[in-house]
Amino acid sequence: MSFDGIVTGAVARQLHRCLTGARIEKIYQPEGDEIVLHCHAGREKYKLYLSSNSAHCRVHLTKGADSNPPNPSAFCMLLRKHLQGGRIASVEQKDSERILEISVDTVNELGFAVNKKLIAEIMGKHSNIVLVDLNSGKIVDCIKRISIDVNRYRQLLPGLPYVYPPSQNKRNAYTLTEESFCQALIDKEPLNAKALVGAVCGISPTFAEEVCFRASNGSEAPLSASQVWPVFHRMVEQILAEDCQSAVYVDPQRGPVEFHAIPLLSYAGSQQFLFDDISTACDYYYGHKSSSNRVRQKTNDLTKTVEAMLQKLCLKKKRLSEDLLSAENSESYRLYGELLMANLHLVQPGMEQVTVLNYYDNTQLTIPLDKKLSPSRNSQRYFKLYGKSKTAIKEKQVQLEETQQDLDYLESVASFIERAETFEAVEAIRQELTELGYLKKRKQSGKPVRMKLKPYEYMTSDGFRISAGHNNRENDELTFKLADKKDLWFHTKDIPGSHVILHTDGRQATETALFEAAAIAAFHSKGRDSENVPVDYVSIRYVKKPNGAKPGMVIFTNNRTLYVNPALPSRSSDQKTE
Repeated sequence: MSFDGIVTGAVARQLHRCLTGARIEKIYQPEGDEIVLHCHAGREKYKLYLSSNSAHCRVHLTKGADSNPPNPSAFCMLLRKHLQGGRIASVEQKDSERILEISVDTVNELGFAVNKKLIAEIMGKHSNIVLVDLNSGKIVDCIKRISIDVNRYRQLLPGLPYVYPPSQNKRNAYTLTEESFCQALIDKEPLNAKALVGAVCGISPTFAEEVCFRASNGSEAPLSASQVWPVFHRMVEQILAEDCQSAVYVDPQRGPVEFHAIPLLSYAGSQQFLFDDISTACDYYYGHKSSSNRVRQKTNDLTKTVEAMLQKLCLKKKRLSEDLLSAENSESYRLYGELLMANLHLVQPGMEQVTVLNYYDNTQLTIPLDKKLSPSRNSQRYFKLYGKSKTAIKEKQVQLEETQQDLDYLESVASFIERAETFEAVEAIRQELTELGYLKKRKQSGKPVRMKLKPYEYMTSDGFRISAGHNNRENDELTFKLADKKDLWFHTKDIPGSHVILHTDGRQATETALFEAAAIAAFHSKGRDSENVPVDYVSIRYVKKPNGAKPGMVIFTNNRTLYVNPALPSRSSDQKTE
């Protein structure tokens, strides 16, 4: 993994320098496996992010926005009780392991000074965040409780003594000498990256490959420990002295692919971004990596649920259309009934079909019969089938319209989920779907809090204010409560997207303002990545909401259409009008 013991050490040294003496002011738990500490040191404020996510475990300072769930978890409340208001005494790394320890001096309920230690174990699927009482050495609690059923050697439960993870008989990367380095690798020559990882604690395959790459100067000649040691020692000393910049390597197609506390010569073919400190590099790497983006992770289950509902609705629409087509072709039932009634004398008991004259076009027509029924009953059966088909047409048409409305609504929801940028936006969409019955209500303690977002706000280059909705409920509120009747309403033509309001404040909208508002509407739509997107605009007074319509669904008249490229006001867009 990218976050190895060397990176952990670099983070520990930065945190010790920045946070020693800092006061812990706030503690949040945005997700079940994440903790954010808001710290105040002198005139500086820091946000320390700790994650025990099995795929993206890490610790670093962050500048990203974090959410504060309305109902904090039990572990978050416990951390607030024991750590909030305390001061960080030190931040240290355990040897060269991926274990980072934050010592905190605080006071208990009786006002006595106590010492606690928050330990972040960055170990893939075994990652954890543990709060330990230093006086007793016992665990206060941890973000993931590990019982004896899971691990016989090491349990992590409140009240038990804290025990470090078992040693793997590797050498500490920071205390190695040339002699001990060569001794550890004496039976592993010719040396390669895998052997180096197996002998030295805390180095990742990426770091080991970089060491071997530098030692070999890019050649394929076999390496010995004596050749590798000078390179390894120089790289570790450079990182310890903080005499290098942290680097992130980006692939244009896949995004960030690797990062480390030191530039990697073996990644010379990738685009390189250099940062002055390791936390900024970590923040950039994980923030731009789609698989670790927290908002994307949070939307995965919602996206899958909405996609499943859309698939079911598409199948339902297909079947209803087939049933409707079958019902519309039922005119033959009426014809069969009429002709049978006019030719009852030709039907003999036990006949399976009868050929009669169709007096509408003077042709012979063969009518299937049920031999168990009398001639008149056969005629009545066809009239009954015809009546059912006529009723079915009305019912299927109503069901088809309702299904299409559900499809349109869920397609707009899917578009909003795809463009969601914050936890609050995702939760607002989830609440909307729950209130409408598309999702089951989650069990939660305390009074549910309804997420309320502020609309996107922009200014055109000539001074007009523009608002855009985050979701369907906000679209309705923006259009029918916040907008004035003299304002202009924008929406992409037949494409799911936000309602966009150009606030005129009684002025005549300029052509520049119209095109910029249309470009914003295209940007906040499913057509964001397209060009020449059609956008309808009309005065607010011509926008109506039908009775019973779903959130965000409206009808409008007297509209005109602009064709623009999606863009925000600070960006240019190609324009033409219709």
